[in-house]
Amino acid sequence: MLTHKQLDLLRFIQQRMRETGVPPSFDEMKDALDLKSKSGIHRLITALEERGFLRRLPNRARAIEVLRLPEIDAPAAAAEVVRFSPSVVEGGRSKEPAAPRAPVQPVSAFDEHGRAVRVPVMGRIAAGTPISAIQSQSRTVAMSPDFLAGGEHYALEVRGDSMVDAGILDGDLVVIRRQETANTGDIIVALIDDEEATLKRLRRRGSSIALEAANPAYETRVLGPDRVRIQGRLVSLIRKY
Repeated sequence: MLTHKQLDLLRFIQQRMRETGVPPSFDEMKDALDLKSKSGIHRLITALEERGFLRRLPNRARAIEVLRLPEIDAPAAAAEVVRFSPSVVEGGRSKEPAAPRAPVQPVSAFDEHGRAVRVPVMGRIAAGTPISAIQSQSRTVAMSPDFLAGGEHYALEVRGDSMVDAGILDGDLVVIRRQETANTGDIIVALIDDEEATLKRLRRRGSSIALEAANPAYETRVLGPDRVRIQGRLVSLIRKY
């Protein structure tokens, strides 16, 4: 899933390259998406690159290659990323308040007899720079209580390779305990600017928060505490072979 802005940017680049054969400049992208600064464009491009939609060619100005487009049509993509009531992420920001939706009921880690419980799978998240990837519950996965902590849990499908050195691979299903605090060194779901979510290791640098990748190919992002909200902590991982 892509945010509205990521989808708009990807389609704008694709259309411009079809028309002229040359990628648009950062200023053109900024104006097309009605953003105030080029730093926002940089974040969007980095997110699209990490998810495998774009590729930047080194040592060449304005060298951007569109590798693929989303599997779903733009209206469907926009509709699916708008709201998610458990507060992991709300897609792109809207100028008008959205109509309220019935919340997805959280699943407790343990049933009364200690048997396997079902955890809701809430969509995808990038193990890279932030993406808006969370949507309404699509299915559930049965898990033993031995692999869960107390509290509410949800699961996300990983897209990207920035956490490979932590043993988290593309296609893995990460199980997240819903909480708003975490310790340095925890792997968390972080919500940035109330708009984009990412799976990263939490580090604290003075009053700032660092979101650290587990892959030397990706840089650590250091952000002010007012820009980051913790949405949960990684407690388990599911992998299919």
